[in-house]
Amino acid sequence: MSATLALGCASIGNLYHPIDDDRAAATVDAAWDAGIRYFDTAPHYGLGLSERRLGAALARRPRAEFTVSTKVGRQLEPVPGGGDRLDDGGFAVPATHKRVWDFSRDGVRRCLDESLDRLGLDRVDLVLLHDPEDHADQAIAEAYPALVRLRDEGVVGEIGTGSKDAAFLARLVAECGPDAIIIAGRYTLLEQPALDAILPACAAAGTAVLNAGIFNSGLLATERPHAGLPYEYGRAPAEVLARAAAIADLCEAHGTTLPAAALAFAGGHPLVRSVIVGADSPEQIRQNAALFGTPPPAGLWPALVDAGLLDPRAVA
Repeated sequence: MSATLALGCASIGNLYHPIDDDRAAATVDAAWDAGIRYFDTAPHYGLGLSERRLGAALARRPRAEFTVSTKVGRQLEPVPGGGDRLDDGGFAVPATHKRVWDFSRDGVRRCLDESLDRLGLDRVDLVLLHDPEDHADQAIAEAYPALVRLRDEGVVGEIGTGSKDAAFLARLVAECGPDAIIIAGRYTLLEQPALDAILPACAAAGTAVLNAGIFNSGLLATERPHAGLPYEYGRAPAEVLARAAAIADLCEAHGTTLPAAALAFAGGHPLVRSVIVGADSPEQIRQNAALFGTPPPAGLWPALVDAGLLDPRAVA
């Protein structure tokens, strides 16, 4: 497996629950100590809090030694008096701003400029259109060409998109040939729809894959899946839970765990350059790094195929 492990920084933006600045900084430090050098963030994460915390944590690190990606398409607009209530976007932060979809050329540049200010950087290594599937035509006609110009100007290194929408990802890759894409939850040990169109399109275009959402919102992050665990940001249906439990049984029979196998599988495809996992504590990122460095026995994959629990194309 040649893929590297990356830190997804939604959690240090107070995803679902608050953490303090010290814990956020310690999480980034633990990732660095574990050898992680790629950090993915977005304005959406905590209404800019993730970017600010990540920038502060990396400020003392040599700039040439780390990679940062951020995203455009959600403009943050101030809300007078919003600090008196909490954000309704899944982050435990005051609602001081609102998110406004904007995939115009000027919107892309403004969004990136504001991200650079929050990060304290003069350039980012990768910038991605963030969940643009409901604005697909404008994203392809206006936003992506704006990214091309920014890349040509040297403001960004690589460009691409990030989404969980398989049809949009395949379309953008086929029409635009981006440098890289983030696939969220579409190529995991539980399900592999990316094999149908996304990964073939990436292979044809020479597009690198950054694999995120590899625990399917948390269902694969525990050794024994159980009722009440999330899937696709909701409660896992019974049939999905049963499939995850069957995979866990085979993992145990082969001397490994479901989270370890999920991490290894996510980085096993030759197009996958990085596996992005979130963490909201130093202990969590250290655990993920240890699992990532201990792949399961090779015999697990054909056993999963034989049991009808893994698409055979994933191990071809």
